[in-house]
Amino acid sequence: MNAPDAAVGPPPGRMMPVGLMCTALRPVLGRVVRRIAAHHPEMFARIAPYETADFVIVPKELPFALHLRPEPSAPMLRAVPKDRLPPFHACIEGRFLLLLELVDGESDGDAAFFSRDLTISGNTEAVVSLRNALDDIDGSVAQETADLFGPPGRAVLNILRRRSGRQ
Repeated sequence: MNAPDAAVGPPPGRMMPVGLMCTALRPVLGRVVRRIAAHHPEMFARIAPYETADFVIVPKELPFALHLRPEPSAPMLRAVPKDRLPPFHACIEGRFLLLLELVDGESDGDAAFFSRDLTISGNTEAVVSLRNALDDIDGSVAQETADLFGPPGRAVLNILRRRSGRQ
């Protein structure tokens, strides 16, 4: 039994192991991608040629990447350790807040690419298709995701937006 004043979680300065973090995020990310897919089935028309393509999205500051497969019948989004990336068709890498702005529809992907703030490797046509599919969605995927988690999700998104200087 823990003493009442015992610390819970890892000691200060120690993070959860990346593999455990990725496992913990799996059900959350799965719920998010299934919800977006269910609410926006029209986006699959734009990405149809690449619906079984594997995309890896690498936020530079985070210890993990995201693996996306936009297959309409079984969309997948999962966290993976950066040192164990799966084979991919396309990789998108940038600062976390820039990637959030792109998903939020508030940043110009072309400008970010040409300024070298965003790095694309692999099949660039697949990335353009993914971007067009996201652009076709009315509203913000980031906002819709935040709404899925209620007031705490919206509060976190607002904090992130303020950090990126957009609110």
